[in-house]
Amino acid sequence: MKKYNRLFCIVAIFIIIFCFAFPGAIWAQKNAKRLQDQKNSPLAPIIMIPGSSATVNRFDRLVDRINRDDHQNHSLLKVKVFNDGHMTFAGSIRPNDNQPFIVVGFENNHDGYSNIKKQGRMFNQAFKALVRRYNFNHFSGIGHSNGGLIYTEFLENYYSGRNVRINRLMTIGSPYNFAETANRETQMLHDFRANRNRLPKNLIMYSVAGTENYVEDGLVPVSSVEAGKYIYQGVVKHYTQITVTGRLAQHSALPQNSEVLDLIQRYILRPER
Repeated sequence: MKKYNRLFCIVAIFIIIFCFAFPGAIWAQKNAKRLQDQKNSPLAPIIMIPGSSATVNRFDRLVDRINRDDHQNHSLLKVKVFNDGHMTFAGSIRPNDNQPFIVVGFENNHDGYSNIKKQGRMFNQAFKALVRRYNFNHFSGIGHSNGGLIYTEFLENYYSGRNVRINRLMTIGSPYNFAETANRETQMLHDFRANRNRLPKNLIMYSVAGTENYVEDGLVPVSSVEAGKYIYQGVVKHYTQITVTGRLAQHSALPQNSEVLDLIQRYILRPER
């Protein structure tokens, strides 16, 4: 009888410990998240990736236009990642500039899925170097054309979000199914869909398409841009598809399109407004 009483006491103790410890663990986790939210670094850069064949100078006019419009004088830092792994930094981030633009470009800036994979790995190297150098813990991203594909590759296969959170991502004219029509899935789109559950759950995502005519922006089919919904929608916190038309809606001109610039200011630079 004593043996059974002792066993009963041990079980009862474990049940009591579990009842107190489990809610405590949940509280600790929620409290840690709350504290993390409260301790966001003042610096929250907008990190931009250009498309294939483009250099780190791809967004110069975009930054000039935004600085002229919002009078914030955002800094512009350019990082080029070479095939051997070394990087060059051009420009600087002004003191007290909490929303600088950082452009990451690559020596290997060629098209094709195999290169998207390489560029995703190279961007991860640059991203780690930027975090070490500037010590920020949250940021937003913009990718034009293949830059959006590189961001997707990075988020699915390299980004963990444990120490640095991505707040918002805007991809502009990104061909998630390359030049294929809607009825044929490329290997890249297949892989992106297969790994979509690795995407950050709290991400707010905007996919912008240009339409020079009813079906494309002069280079990328609208259906290819819209295929981004099969990757992001239902996984991230919010996914929004936006289409711009009219003047400068052609693929290479989209970063200078006045509607796109307005979208960047509204949803990336000052979303709290």
